Amino acid sequence: MAKTGVLSSDPTVRAKAVELKKELQRLVRTIVDDDDYSIHAIDRAKDALCALRGLIMFNKRSSPATFKLREAVPCPEEFKCPLSNQLMRDPVILASGQTYDRPFIQKWLNAGNRTCPRTQQVLSHTILTPNHLIREMISQWCKSQGIELPNPVQCGREEGITEAECDRFFSLLDKLSAAVPEQKEAAKELRLLTKKVPSFRALFGESVDAITQLLTPLTRCNSQSGVHPDLQEDVITTLLNLSIHDSNKKLVAETPMVVPLLMEALRSGTIETRSNAAATLFTLSALDSNKVLIGKSGVLKPLIDLLDEGHLLTMKDVASAIFNLCIIHENKARAVRDGAVRVILKKIVDGVHVDELLAILAMLSTHQRAIEEMGELGAVPCLLRIVRESNCERNKENCIAILHTVCLNDRTKWKALKEEEISYGTISKLAQDGTSRSKRKANGILERLRRAINITHTA
Repeated sequence: MAKTGVLSSDPTVRAKAVELKKELQRLVRTIVDDDDYSIHAIDRAKDALCALRGLIMFNKRSSPATFKLREAVPCPEEFKCPLSNQLMRDPVILASGQTYDRPFIQKWLNAGNRTCPRTQQVLSHTILTPNHLIREMISQWCKSQGIELPNPVQCGREEGITEAECDRFFSLLDKLSAAVPEQKEAAKELRLLTKKVPSFRALFGESVDAITQLLTPLTRCNSQSGVHPDLQEDVITTLLNLSIHDSNKKLVAETPMVVPLLMEALRSGTIETRSNAAATLFTLSALDSNKVLIGKSGVLKPLIDLLDEGHLLTMKDVASAIFNLCIIHENKARAVRDGAVRVILKKIVDGVHVDELLAILAMLSTHQRAIEEMGELGAVPCLLRIVRESNCERNKENCIAILHTVCLNDRTKWKALKEEEISYGTISKLAQDGTSRSKRKANGILERLRRAINITHTA
C-alpha cells in the first residue's frame, strides 16, 4: 500500500517539494561534510526549508490564492529590508531617507537606537513614513511572480495603550507649555502615568520631542522667581520613571538639557527632588556610553556635595550613582579631584552607609591620588578597625584590598599595619578566615611585613 504524504494531493506541488528536498539534502551535506562551507550555503538551506514549509501549508489549505512562495523566488535587492534581508511587507521611510520593513526598524528603535542602521546618521526624529511607491512596486512584482504579498504586520506602540490614551498623552505634553497651573496639573498626571503604566514610559521613546516637551517648565521658567518646587519634583520624578525603561536610557541621557537640569535639581530641589535626581543618574549610568556622557558634564561635584550634606533620604541614591559612574577610569579621576575621598572617609568614620561607601573607596583606590589622600587623611587606622570589628565579609574584603594598595604605595604606613598585627593579629586572622580575595590581599600584606622585618634585622 502506497504511503500518503502531506504533499500527495497536488502533482505540481509535490514535484516542487521533491526538487526542494534534493536541494536541501545537497546543502545540508555540504554544511555537514565540508569544513569550508560558507554562510551563503546556510542561508540557501534556510530558504529552501522555508519554501518547503510554505508548500506544506499550501497543501493543507488547498487554496492557491494564499500560497506564499516568497522565500523560494529570488527577490530583487531593492525590495529587501536591510535589517532582515527579506522581502518587505510594510516599507517605511526613516528620517535618514532609508527604507526598511516596519517591524524590523521599529524593533531597532524600541531598543533605544537613535541612528540609521545603514548610514549611522543620527536621527532628527523617529517617525516612520509609509513608502507607498516601494509598496506598490513590490505588489506589482509579487503579482508578476504569482506570489501573494503578505499583509503588513502591525508593530507599533506597546500593548495596553488606546488611541484615546495616546491623545491624552500628547495633550498633557502640550499643556507643559501653557500657564503654570496647567503645567503643574500635566506634570503631576504624567508622573503618575509613567509610574503606574510601563507602556506610557515607552511612548516617550516614540518621538525625540516628547522628552524636550517634558522639560519645558524647567527650561522656560522665570529666572527671578524660579521654578515651582512641586513642578520641578514632578518633572524630575517623571524623568526617573522614564529612565527605568531600558529602551529610554540612551535617549533620555542624550537629550541636551536632561543632565544639566538633573544637576540643578541636585543643588536646589526639595529633598525628594534631589534624591530622585540622583536615582535618575544612577539608572541612566547603567549604560557605559551614558557613564562617559554624564561624567563629562561635571555631575560628580554636586553628587559629592549632596553626599557631604548627609541627608539620610538622599545618601543611598547618591552613593549608588557615584559608584556606577566611577566604574570607568576617567570618572574616578573626576571624583577624586572633586573631593570624594575626604567626604567618603568622613562618612565612614561616622558610621553612615559604610557598606556602600567602602565599595566606592575600594574602586577609587586604583587611582594614585586617591591612595595618597587616604594616607594623608588617616584612612589606615579606620580601615583596620573595620576589619577587626566588622561582621560583614564584603566590608572586610574592601578594607583589606584598600590597605594592600596603600601598603604597596606608601611604606610609611607599614608601621601601623605591623602594630595592628602584633596587637590583634587582625591581618593573620583574615588571611585564614576571609574570602578568597581577602586571603590573597592579607597574605600579600603579611609577606611585605615579613620582608621589611628581615631587611631591618639584616641591617
